[in-house]
Amino acid sequence: MIKVLSVVGARPNFIKIAPLHREFLKYSGVKNYMCHTGQHFDDKMSKVFFDELKMPRPDFWLGVGGGSHAIQTAGIITGFEKVVTELKPDLVVVLGDVNSTMSAALVASKAGIPIAHIESGLRSNDRTMPEEINRMVTDVLSDYLFVSEKSGIENLRKEGISEDKIFFVGNIMIDSLVEHLPDIEKSEIISHLGIAGKKYCLCTFHRPSNVDSADRLKSLTGLLNELSEKLPVVFPVHPRTRQTLERTGGGMHANSNLIFTEPLGYLDFLHLVKNAELIITDSGGIQAEATFLQVQCITARDNTESMATVDIGTNQLIGTDVEKNKKAAFDIISGNKKQGHIPELWDGRTAERIVGILSERYGFQLR
Repeated sequence: MIKVLSVVGARPNFIKIAPLHREFLKYSGVKNYMCHTGQHFDDKMSKVFFDELKMPRPDFWLGVGGGSHAIQTAGIITGFEKVVTELKPDLVVVLGDVNSTMSAALVASKAGIPIAHIESGLRSNDRTMPEEINRMVTDVLSDYLFVSEKSGIENLRKEGISEDKIFFVGNIMIDSLVEHLPDIEKSEIISHLGIAGKKYCLCTFHRPSNVDSADRLKSLTGLLNELSEKLPVVFPVHPRTRQTLERTGGGMHANSNLIFTEPLGYLDFLHLVKNAELIITDSGGIQAEATFLQVQCITARDNTESMATVDIGTNQLIGTDVEKNKKAAFDIISGNKKQGHIPELWDGRTAERIVGILSERYGFQLR
């Protein structure tokens, strides 16, 4: 029996692991174990995703919780080493670019266990982002680099990664979206919020560069205030963002068109994404989901790790200048929309391709 140990820790990981876990169940001679590091530990950021994505309880729970990058990374490394020693897996699977990804890869590498990195090769070329460091370290250590878009292949080649380790398989987040689209359609979140489809703006901010600085967050919330004079603005508030808002006030002006919510579950949130007129975000995952759903998206960052969403999709990388973001938003509201297409292999079959490649290497078979 081939033992695979998949590591999740944060909200984006749960979305990516669900289709992979289901695909492994189609094979005999392999068992996929799941380790949840606890990097996201709030029920709204964790449990609801396991429930909605119909995932089993993790086999291992590290419970590292919050803290600085150093504290979190150290906790994951210490806890995950014990799991690896106990289970002795044949392969460790890590996803995306969170602290759990890099920490687990470090442990597996030192233990001599092969590593598969899903969503490999993405680069923002901004090393001030913790995620960029996590991506780069993980890719150097990995044996199977599963790439979601063609920019990832070029990035890995430039960094000297051996060609035989690189596999272009598509975006596994889209697998979850395609799988759950019927349930997403059934969500009643729009009527619950009292808004109309295609007549609202959806906004999310969570990156430290945007939300840790009171001045930066105040400028972004000022943009939301102005937008809310034209159409409803739905703002699910990430715990990190809420901390700054509560500490500083954030410059928000209460009005009936500015709708704050707690972090939303997967189905409700994707329903809002699918039916928005416009999305303003700093999330890489939302850029991808908006591109697949052909929804207009503005990225309030100077860079993005997912250039396919800009070069091919409906995403516009505007930068951090609030006035430029405002102009782009009002242009879209006025009807000047960007035409986009769905990138290659974003078809809902990424997990199938990944497990197919691994089955050839490890010899397990379809049931």
